[in-house]
Amino acid sequence: MVQNAAKPNIIALENIGKSYLQPNGQTISIIENINCQLQVGEIIALLGPSGSGKSTLMRMIAGLIPPSSGKILYYNRQLMGLNPGVAIVFQNFALYPWLTVLENVELGLKAKGEPKDTRVPKALRIIDVIGLDGFENAYPKELSGGMRQRVGFARALAVEPELLCMDEPFSALDVLTAENLRFELLDLWLEKRIPTKSILIVTHGIEEAVTLADRVIVLGRNPGRIRADLSISLPHYRDRKSPEFQALVDQIYKILTNPDLPDVEAEESTTSTTSSSVPVPSQPKYQSLPHVRIGSVAGLLEILEGRQEKDLYRLAQELLLEVDDILPILEASKLMELVVITEGDIQLAQIGEKFINSSIDERKAIIRDRLQKHIRLVQQICQLLQAKRNHRISEELVLDLLENHFTSNEAQRQLRTAMDWGRYAELYSYDEPAGEIFIEESNAESEVPESLHF
Repeated sequence: MVQNAAKPNIIALENIGKSYLQPNGQTISIIENINCQLQVGEIIALLGPSGSGKSTLMRMIAGLIPPSSGKILYYNRQLMGLNPGVAIVFQNFALYPWLTVLENVELGLKAKGEPKDTRVPKALRIIDVIGLDGFENAYPKELSGGMRQRVGFARALAVEPELLCMDEPFSALDVLTAENLRFELLDLWLEKRIPTKSILIVTHGIEEAVTLADRVIVLGRNPGRIRADLSISLPHYRDRKSPEFQALVDQIYKILTNPDLPDVEAEESTTSTTSSSVPVPSQPKYQSLPHVRIGSVAGLLEILEGRQEKDLYRLAQELLLEVDDILPILEASKLMELVVITEGDIQLAQIGEKFINSSIDERKAIIRDRLQKHIRLVQQICQLLQAKRNHRISEELVLDLLENHFTSNEAQRQLRTAMDWGRYAELYSYDEPAGEIFIEESNAESEVPESLHF
């Protein structure tokens, strides 16, 4: 990626990785080999599916958690501890209910040791800028959701950060309030009425990213990595109906819904690594299941039946679904080869069309076949059950296998998803008091896939 030499880097990430040691001694990698720069004068959006490490990366930039490998540079000096030039706006407002608006906004300045005679005027000034003049003595419970988030913005901006980080700041708000606040923030930025030199926003909204950002960094998951770093040259304010805007949204949808596509600008990212780094050969990753129920997959297939418009962006718009809502459903449908996704378009596969026109029992049989052919965890559970004389296994056995590849919490979620899918397909059942997975006697002699390596 070629950077503009005229703009200094506020933050540079060099080969950043983050991993956690599991109780079983396995190390699980959350983020790997992140190389990018955040420059003065930019709004950068971090976009990616759940579990791609967006919030983790932001917290490392802020110095709240250290990287496991690599370096974070703040104005070309390695960051050690908290980043003095960063302030964060959180998703859930994070206000102290017993403090007034003014007192909440003062907190950051107070923490920096700012004396009262200077911090109060600074806090009042930013309260006025952010549109809360007259509410200085109100308490959070007296404010609407949008006003509470304005207090969060004011508190972050009062310390005059070089880099303003925002972790899904509009997701807890209703659609109209979020839209209004989004454009008010953009007004303040474009009119240079706020002191920050750059903004980093974590979002799950593709439209939001393309509306606000000068660059969109798209992350993949398992582990988190940069799949694309896209510059957006459209002038503000952007027309969402313009062909250029929609082409960018389509491009990002294409990247997010096709994890097998090569990463955009992968070669440039490789050249930015330091000479002392040692390339690590890529390992095939264990298949990760999206956390959705078969009913959601069936609902998507029903919507696609006979549909002429195949564009994913327009489908998400019609369903009022953000990327974090629709991506898991698309991923599950694709894993089972019930749909075909190409170039940002989606259509039913032949087996998906058969599913739509089948009875409930026939649908279960189709899903049973899809799981046994394409879903590794379900295959492994079936093999383990068939290998036991009583066709019962402890869920702990499966969790032990999963914790070689996932964190403990994610292993639990993967198992729950596999249980939901397998039970829908009547491949196995679950004895909750005993914590055991078992095959009903009538299904004990069912065919299972050929042996897999554990």
